[in-house]
Amino acid sequence: MSEEKIEELDAKNISTELRSIREIVKDLSKPVAKRHLRKRKQGGKEIFYIAWHDAIKYLDHYAAGWNYEIRAINSIGGKLILTVRLSVPCLEGIVYREATGQEDEDLETYGNSSSNSESMALRRAASKFGLGLYLYDQNK
Repeated sequence: MSEEKIEELDAKNISTELRSIREIVKDLSKPVAKRHLRKRKQGGKEIFYIAWHDAIKYLDHYAAGWNYEIRAINSIGGKLILTVRLSVPCLEGIVYREATGQEDEDLETYGNSSSNSESMALRRAASKFGLGLYLYDQNK
């Protein structure tokens, strides 16, 4: 699929038919359109990432019917830690992946500790289905 087609994620192209998990992971593993990538400085390096709202668009497009839930909220050593589960319906049944996100409770930057850790957890869970997974290798 060309980058232009990936960029044209819209509701009319969303399929409601169940597909195999392999097909879903293959589609989610495609490179993210450049216009959906953001960058920030972390640890002295520029890293690329996908915003949570763009991740949702990709999930809507390639994993129709997906579901997301917060499984646990913990506070450990001044950090808020959220555990989430991302579930994807497919021909094989419902497949899920869990991930955590964490943020300092005394956050002094953009957002707040709960929304930032939830965003991180959602993106990490989606990466376990392939979405933006290659970005973790590029940012090493």
